[in-house]
Amino acid sequence: MTIQELREARNKAWQGAKAFVESKRDKDGLLSKEDAGAYAKMEQKIKDYSAEIERMEQMEAMENELNRPVNTPILINPQQTGGNEKTKTSRASDEYREGMLAALRSNFKQVSNVLQEGVDADGGYLVPEEYDSRLIDVLEEENIMRKLGTKITTSGDHKINIAATKPAAAWIEEGGALTFGDATFDQILLDAHKLHVAIKVTEELLYDNAFGLESYIIAQFGKALSNAEEDAFLNGTGTGQPLGLFAAKGGGTVADTVESLTADNVINLVYALKRPYRKNARFIMNDKTVAQIRTFKDNNGAYMWQPALTQGEPDRLLGYEVYTSPYAPTDAIAFGDYKYYNIGDRGTRSFKQLTELFAGNGMIGFVAKERVDGKLVLAEAVQILKVKATAKAAKA
Repeated sequence: MTIQELREARNKAWQGAKAFVESKRDKDGLLSKEDAGAYAKMEQKIKDYSAEIERMEQMEAMENELNRPVNTPILINPQQTGGNEKTKTSRASDEYREGMLAALRSNFKQVSNVLQEGVDADGGYLVPEEYDSRLIDVLEEENIMRKLGTKITTSGDHKINIAATKPAAAWIEEGGALTFGDATFDQILLDAHKLHVAIKVTEELLYDNAFGLESYIIAQFGKALSNAEEDAFLNGTGTGQPLGLFAAKGGGTVADTVESLTADNVINLVYALKRPYRKNARFIMNDKTVAQIRTFKDNNGAYMWQPALTQGEPDRLLGYEVYTSPYAPTDAIAFGDYKYYNIGDRGTRSFKQLTELFAGNGMIGFVAKERVDGKLVLAEAVQILKVKATAKAAKA
């Protein structure tokens, strides 16, 4: 079994154990000795699932570690050199990194040849490959939509074909005439909207070798870009920015608009999503909405909310994973398969230095920029529940 299959089996076993306990309690709310023993076996099975999942995750991590290259092959004869020469491999090499830091600390007055390939037309310098990789790591760690959506790297406008009509079968009499339908297709265009973030650092910090300049800049840029992206991927208007999941036009399908949030509303939202999308579906909501839903119970009196059994895993609602975002609306819940939300990254992220703008204050600015777009390519893949009144949720 795969790790995902084990997780699903564990969740199913947990649901069965909870249902067993609720059905076997006596009038005092206690279990008989025999029923308690049966539940203990169920609980042990759940723990065994967790142990097996942890073991497989460790094996997978070990496999990835062992698959890494052990060393770099020697491309020159060591006896022909003094042993001090560095091999230039790419923009992620130590030589490129040292050249970049030297350029930063000299206001780009000392620019070595190794940096010339990274010069933008407007005087900016491309981030070394190692920097760009770490920046992407920050974006994916902070941004839930980059985890759930489909990421595409493009060099130009990216067109996605969508089947607008599907063929339908029809019964005909023997010898009867055939009927023909037309296959039509729509297109969705992933554009390139520019997103930038700027920070200022003092000259003292920049020239101080003890200061971790790289880590500071990467962390600050990564968090700022991630926050702006997640907000746009959820609420963007599509004008000068990505089109969000909750957008009134071009976002998910509004399944229902209710006066107040109840347990029945949430259940109806799940089944408003077509069955093929439900197997990979997840909830996205605001933390304030979670505070309401955690009080909901099903018809058996059991809480609908299921806290994660393992640290790091998302909580579940009605068996489906729940992701929260501070940018999700407080008056709406999304439920769907978010792989149909396409995120298009155009080219490589870059940054440049601004020396003259803040020179009078003894500071130096840096600007990071990227071009990105995001759109939901199938509206029916995400269902939205809108709530008119969110002040208080009615109890189920």
